[in-house]
Amino acid sequence: MKEYALITGASKGIGKSISIELAQRGYNVLLIARSEESLLALKDQLIKQFKVDVQILALDLSDRESAIKLHGWILTNNFPISVLINNAGFGLYGQFYQQDLIELQNMLDLNIKTLTAITHLLVPVLKKQEKSYILNVASTAAFQSMPFMGVYAATKAFVLSFSRALRYELKASGISVSCLCPGPVKTAFWERANAPSVDLIEKISKDPEEIARVAVRGMFAGKSEVFVGGINRLGAFSNRLLPKNLIEKVAAGLFSSKAK
Repeated sequence: MKEYALITGASKGIGKSISIELAQRGYNVLLIARSEESLLALKDQLIKQFKVDVQILALDLSDRESAIKLHGWILTNNFPISVLINNAGFGLYGQFYQQDLIELQNMLDLNIKTLTAITHLLVPVLKKQEKSYILNVASTAAFQSMPFMGVYAATKAFVLSFSRALRYELKASGISVSCLCPGPVKTAFWERANAPSVDLIEKISKDPEEIARVAVRGMFAGKSEVFVGGINRLGAFSNRLLPKNLIEKVAAGLFSSKAK
């Protein structure tokens, strides 16, 4: 039986594009997202285009019980999973103390707690295959603090650090762990974050299809960190060398006049 790839946040954006990319490579796919309607539409598309098996599970992954529900669904159906894409996540923009506390907690739950729980529960499932892959989706924001998006950037710093540590732990197990660090993406991310339009961000934004191609290629190549475009790679490298207060000033300058 052909193995399965599980993708969270699969109904749109990077997650949808990665789902298409993996189905095109012949993988059966397990699609996880909140919107059942969107999942059903993508399921029909993938089956028609690529003749693969597609199973969906509509689930709110910010719910603290969601990882356990997902794990139970996988065990019940005995899906042979060899690829795990932890893509689901969102950001929030604005003055920290003015942001909605419930939304902040939901973001922390989704971006950190659920990702960690899903990975913890599925490593034993992935180990059943001769070779498996984990791709955690972080951001170039993981390499710096971001005034007005501070909590979001901190969650992505966690994803990056966690991915590198897990990669080391699992290096002899047959499971390769990679971390995707995209820059701005042409998706509904900024609208969901309630962030203003910024010309520079729009100019350097990448299409999710391009990001998906680079991400999947980098994952199967066993890269520890996957960047899309030279600017993003250079930016991440520069953030390790330049003074932190300078980086923060530049980041804040993109939004500060609109965050009052």
